[in-house]
Amino acid sequence: MSLNRKRTVLIVDDDKEIVELMRDYLEDEQFGTASAFSAAEALEALSRQPIDCILLDVMMPGQSGLELCRHIRKTHDLPVLFLSARGEDMDKIRGLSLGGDDYIVKSATPEEVVARIKAVLRRYEKSEKGTKSEWRFGRLVLDAKAHEAVLDGRPLPLTPKEFHILCLFAEHPRQVFTYDQLLQRFWDGIGDKHTVTVHIGRIREKIEEDPRKPKIITNVWGVGYRFEGVRG
Repeated sequence: MSLNRKRTVLIVDDDKEIVELMRDYLEDEQFGTASAFSAAEALEALSRQPIDCILLDVMMPGQSGLELCRHIRKTHDLPVLFLSARGEDMDKIRGLSLGGDDYIVKSATPEEVVARIKAVLRRYEKSEKGTKSEWRFGRLVLDAKAHEAVLDGRPLPLTPKEFHILCLFAEHPRQVFTYDQLLQRFWDGIGDKHTVTVHIGRIREKIEEDPRKPKIITNVWGVGYRFEGVRG
């Protein structure tokens, strides 16, 4: 991202009052903003200007935010935060499993939403500026500068959050990371064990030969996870 360009958040919600409220708060914090009131408008906005982050309503007429996120993940690599009136665990799990980086209930204050957008962008930018450029673990190659992951010579469709988690493991092979450590590092301590397990499960589906019997990211029962990759 150019140092002279404001980070731009695309706000996608069919409720114009919410869009206007979040736009005011984000612009007060020196963000650029773009607005969309439907999935079609969101895709159009993505095609015509640089977007750094998406704040996405789950329930919209026509194509839902969940469906839109699935579509976006096929072509764009940027943070997506869901904003929803529903706070049930299964809704959060579904949103995160489809590639969301965070799931915020609409009862949250605008200040909290802005804070969580900042946190996601900080983590994303920190990963991009990491000193280590590339890790090779047999079939798996991670390139931090290019923000790319390759398995058996084929690009892996990882979300930004999945890529950052995998890079952390790659930087510290054989080190055990607890659920709380991962939650604190990638979600600022907001969420629970489900948040972590959903993301680890999605990563395993993409890198393990048999996700039910993982050999790359293994469980340390009752504690967390350990990356078993051997550099080579």
